[in-house]
Amino acid sequence: MLVRYWHTIRYFRLVQIVGRLQHFFRRPVIDESPIELSLSVVRSKWFLPAQRSQRMLDNQSFCFLNETHNITSATDWNKSQCAKLWLYNLHYFDDLTAIDAEKRTNWHFELINRWVDENPPGKGNGWEPYPSSLRIVNWIKWSLAENQLNDRSVESLVIQVRFLTQNLETHLLGNHLFSNAKALIFAGLFFEGDEAQKWYKLGRTLVERELIEQVLIDGGNFELSTMYHMIFLEDVLDLINLHRTYNKSQPIGLEEKITPMFNWLNTMCHPDGEISFFNDAAVGVTPAVSEIKNYGSRLGLYDSAITNHDGISLLTESGYTRVQLGDAVALIDRAAIGPDYLPAHAHADTLSFELSLFGQRAIVNSGTSIYGTDKNRQQERSTSAHATVEIDGQGSSEVWAGFRVARRARINNIYEDQSDGEIRLGACHNGYKRLLGKPEHCREWMFGKSNLIINDKLMGKGLHQVKSVLPLHPNVEVISVEGNQANLSITGNKVEINIEGDGELVVVNSNYHPEFGLSIPNHHLVFSNNNTTLPIDIMTRISW
Repeated sequence: MLVRYWHTIRYFRLVQIVGRLQHFFRRPVIDESPIELSLSVVRSKWFLPAQRSQRMLDNQSFCFLNETHNITSATDWNKSQCAKLWLYNLHYFDDLTAIDAEKRTNWHFELINRWVDENPPGKGNGWEPYPSSLRIVNWIKWSLAENQLNDRSVESLVIQVRFLTQNLETHLLGNHLFSNAKALIFAGLFFEGDEAQKWYKLGRTLVERELIEQVLIDGGNFELSTMYHMIFLEDVLDLINLHRTYNKSQPIGLEEKITPMFNWLNTMCHPDGEISFFNDAAVGVTPAVSEIKNYGSRLGLYDSAITNHDGISLLTESGYTRVQLGDAVALIDRAAIGPDYLPAHAHADTLSFELSLFGQRAIVNSGTSIYGTDKNRQQERSTSAHATVEIDGQGSSEVWAGFRVARRARINNIYEDQSDGEIRLGACHNGYKRLLGKPEHCREWMFGKSNLIINDKLMGKGLHQVKSVLPLHPNVEVISVEGNQANLSITGNKVEINIEGDGELVVVNSNYHPEFGLSIPNHHLVFSNNNTTLPIDIMTRISW
């Protein structure tokens, strides 16, 4: 356990350690001093932002993470029967900008007033910095959409921002700190006065600094999660929209990030138009990909004519690759697990891949349905939940607790080649070198017009349990498994998978998690040998 802790904390930055100490000992003060602020005058059009799915079912009923609860009393805002993430979502107020929000304006007005009455300053989940940041932004968006916050709500908004300024998430950094900064900018432009200018200046300083840190050269968000990339891209679009609305110059580098971020998103989506599942990723947390693109188009920042093309698309800094050839689209992970000091949303998915055939997802990573520390969270982050190779029941990276990583895989020997209508690429990782015999995994993908060959080489010494996993999308039908050959049906098309190597191919019942709170039964094709001597080779041929 001490070794695990050491390999976890050794990557923390000093600012995180100091921030954690401050977060533990600091007691933010409720500042209810007289408010010397007025509402700023809107100078230009506020464009409709990206819209999520509806969250409110009636004026007291809410559905988040595929789970519905009623909020009927003040204590329900911190209901012990609800998961913390569900309660966080309750305090975000996302329904204020959801689809058909204008039809629920009366519910929203009542809900804002209830929140002010039933959530005393500084108490409960709603006053934590992350839900505070999202709520501040959503209340201001709601007001900019020609709704009116009453005087009590405006006063509460000021107190919330004052509290947030004392409680910035420097112990976490990443998307949390960026959300804090975004809220300060929204409040700093929504209000007018000396105090608001201080909020704005602090928020802008943080945003300009974090843009450099958090957006890679290829446009990817540095946490290397497609879902968090979407969250960050929406944040950037919102900030551009807001600065235009108040005729304020944009933070340095903000608009320049949009085109590479959209290109990255396009590259990492399947033909069905939604994101792939690398690291923490699920559909439904953010607006749909199409909504984000439409938002970009409304702001004149996204060209809908841009499409993916056949061949290799490299996201070099992120470490992901798209291969599109004929009926196949593959998304391949030759990436680090994320920034060393912030691997909170990392999975042990190194050298995994996802494959769509005939426009439909076929081989998948298993997705994310839950946060927290229970066994389901551990399973979803594990190597065995991804389309890659597991050794001795261990993960390629040592993921643990809800958001921790100790020893982590490092990628090496990356290469790719495209010639004569064939595409070949590969890489190795050393994540298993902590095991006896120091195993190393190298994987090569070779694409032809109607087949994909995957060569796995497991180097090292000694006896080991080796398991190669191919999680199948729930819509893939397993027709038969005979020896080391599986016959599948994908949208009525026949697909064969043949595996050569020392082991046995079996079908295992499992679950696929395309959304939080949603688990759909699916099958894994698992080729395993419980007692094999390294080095070994495994060749998987997928033909269609």
